[in-house]
Amino acid sequence: MTALAVSLPARLQGHAVSPGRPWPMGASLTGDGVNFAVFSAHAERIELCLFTPDGRKEMARLDIGDRDGDIWHIHVGGLTVGTVYGFRAHGPYAPEQGHRFNPNKLLLDPYARALEGRLKWSDALMGYKIGSPRGDLSFDTRDSAFAVPKAVVTDASFTWGNDQAPRTPRAETLIYEAHVKSMTALHPGVDKGLRGTYLGLSSDPVIEHLHKLGVTAIELLPVQAYIDDRFLVSKGLRNHWGYNTLAFFAPEPRYMSQGALWEFQTMVRRFHAGGIEVILDVVYNHTAEGDEWGPTVSFRGLDNASYYRLSGGGRTYANDAGTGNTLNLTQPNVLRMVMDSLRYWVEMTHVDGFRFDLATVLGREAHGFDPNGGFFDAIRQDPVLSRVKIIAEPWDIGPGGYQLGAYPHPFLEWNDRFRDGVRRFWKGDAGLTRDLAARLLGSAERFDHSGRAATSSVNYVTSHDGFTLEDLVSFTIKRNFANGEDNRDGHHENHSDNLGVEGPTKDAQVLAARGLRKRNLLATLMLSQGVPMLLAGDEIGHSQGGNNNAYAQDNETSWIDWGARDRTLQAFVERLSTLRRSLPVLRQRRFLHARKRVADQIPDVIWRRANGTVPQSEEWHDPAFRCLCVELRMAAEGGDPNPEAVFAVFNTGAATPLHLPETAAGWELLLDTTRPDLPEDGLPATPFTEAPAHCVLLFRSKTGEPKGV
Repeated sequence: MTALAVSLPARLQGHAVSPGRPWPMGASLTGDGVNFAVFSAHAERIELCLFTPDGRKEMARLDIGDRDGDIWHIHVGGLTVGTVYGFRAHGPYAPEQGHRFNPNKLLLDPYARALEGRLKWSDALMGYKIGSPRGDLSFDTRDSAFAVPKAVVTDASFTWGNDQAPRTPRAETLIYEAHVKSMTALHPGVDKGLRGTYLGLSSDPVIEHLHKLGVTAIELLPVQAYIDDRFLVSKGLRNHWGYNTLAFFAPEPRYMSQGALWEFQTMVRRFHAGGIEVILDVVYNHTAEGDEWGPTVSFRGLDNASYYRLSGGGRTYANDAGTGNTLNLTQPNVLRMVMDSLRYWVEMTHVDGFRFDLATVLGREAHGFDPNGGFFDAIRQDPVLSRVKIIAEPWDIGPGGYQLGAYPHPFLEWNDRFRDGVRRFWKGDAGLTRDLAARLLGSAERFDHSGRAATSSVNYVTSHDGFTLEDLVSFTIKRNFANGEDNRDGHHENHSDNLGVEGPTKDAQVLAARGLRKRNLLATLMLSQGVPMLLAGDEIGHSQGGNNNAYAQDNETSWIDWGARDRTLQAFVERLSTLRRSLPVLRQRRFLHARKRVADQIPDVIWRRANGTVPQSEEWHDPAFRCLCVELRMAAEGGDPNPEAVFAVFNTGAATPLHLPETAAGWELLLDTTRPDLPEDGLPATPFTEAPAHCVLLFRSKTGEPKGV
């Protein structure tokens, strides 16, 4: 290649500069230097800025003189791992046309693999002059380099040894949603120096706990590098959850002890050694740059009109995520960035899947949400991504945003209908029995189409977003005052119930009622078809003091207090998990539609009332129908001759006589939520017994052929 004529400072003399190549994107080691490639369709000129290792001093600006289509590229010889850099982009500053180029603003490489320094909030970050009567149409000339995190050239190589992805089948999956710091900040078994880090999260005490629960996959709240919102910093708060991504390829530095990628990779390797998959909660619907009043730190300065979906003629932003901007995945190079990012995490860090935040944004084309849109097509055809778990949060606040059940295979989806329906049933709302029946069988009315499986539904009662399980049975009103928004934020309708006293109490009767409600909610989760998800801390009674939107609470509010763990509740969750694993009938891929099985001519699902009768159409709408019973077998379509049946009872009303279906050998009682200390090997059940008030019961048929309906 021909060297370019450039002026370099003394410390860079001898570093040959050449055109380089337009791939791969970002900064890549070449053996004799580093190649840089960056996308911009509308820039007129782009400069590569090289900094001292601490990121404080800009050593050189090199014009990137070569462009292949919309990819600008340059190679600098002699550069190595640890090189700190950024970009400056020249072009029109015409916000009313969608362009916000400002070369005074240092820009982070969208493909940055690691960051040097953290963002420092300053008015110099803005492309416009704060306070100008022209607002965002004004132009700010201050240099922002001192306040912007810089990209660092990295080497992602790692000694993986015999690392093997667990590849747990969906039907055997139990997801545990957790936050890296909240999980370990107060954990007495984790070394103090590693608490709140990737290495601490994957330490032996945590893995042992997950093994006891039967967890097969840990789903981590965002770990791609993010920033703390300015309004939070001004209040002395932080963006604890991390749904404010700045760098889609870089692990969040605050969870590292030594600031190196190997820490994240080691975490994944340790989880894999324990048979646990790692799923990342990822945010590709928006970036941390916010709306037109936000900072210019990366995408906005490189090519605002390409990276974002614009409105108002180009001056303002589509806001389908409710955060100020929306990434434009209909732009091929933006879609490429997202796909490259996903593959990077799978190939370089060996993660096992992704949960897409506000995923409807990703599938919205010009004509609206499209399950056959570009993003979905790209995912499904990709040889790397098609083999990992893909989970959608199937809604956003944009037009037609609620799309539960509309995603294509192989997507799994968070099922909020399960969450709300199960909460309301146990809260005692009338007329929820029919809805509960649908949730127990995997919400077939939503997911049973296009060859999708019952495991398409990710069932949950609680998640990071909302009340914890303990708070769900302790508060009727959210208490988010610590967030600094006068309690206006967070869900207003939680379908919660304090069982007689608002907040913490020492009343033994109230505590007993709360304990039973928690066991009923957890039992319903574990006995339902689909993929169950537990919220970290729910198994030990973690409370957030009624805060149902603890996104800014990087403190004891969200940190799990392991010293106050409810060991009785934990033992109950372990028992539920063991039951689910031991009974294939509870975790089937196929939907159950009451069709007769070939092996015994008995329907695979039979609904019953407590008196043993099959409910008629009008009875399903009876508000007094509060004790739902169901007899389950392996699906008729599967041809599984296994004669084993289970009989489950969900009673949200008063105690009632219970008639068990007749079998040749009778039934054994495996679970009674009113008796959490029931022997693990169960008890024999008589044909006529009683369903206690507010209970979940589970019976298993003894050896012997059933007599039928």
